[in-house]
Amino acid sequence: MPIPLPSSPSGPWVAPGLPLLPRLTLEPSMARTGMFDGAWWPRSRDVRSELPDLITALSAHVGRIIRVGLSTLAWADVPRSVTADRQVVKVSRIAGSDGTISLTRGLRDHFLLLVVPPGTDPRTAAAAMAAAASTGNYTTAADLLAAVDRPTPDGPSAS
Repeated sequence: MPIPLPSSPSGPWVAPGLPLLPRLTLEPSMARTGMFDGAWWPRSRDVRSELPDLITALSAHVGRIIRVGLSTLAWADVPRSVTADRQVVKVSRIAGSDGTISLTRGLRDHFLLLVVPPGTDPRTAAAAMAAAASTGNYTTAADLLAAVDRPTPDGPSAS
């Protein structure tokens, strides 16, 4: 079962006096049998500030990340590399993958994460992240994120 997400944006990712933790959910068995290995909910579209913390957190679970692939359309000012834990990580630009991010460990060991848009309602984000992190899930990013774009009874979602 995925790590439960909080019902408020402050949740377990905030501790007074400490840096914000990335909002990350991984498939618990790491069986790698589904479309996604988990999901990430960044706080902004500033990849330079968001990516180092994601790389650090994911590296703690799976080992050193050496490359990241992401869409230039989904992020502001995509650099060619970022530094995380004093390691330079190359950033590749991938066309047409707005709702995903690929992280590579070793030569060909890729982890694919769903990217929930910043500003998404916490309950909607939690549902999309839990679905992406479920074992054996083959739902596409577009379908998982469809709930993010769907209006709620209180009005449109904040994406």
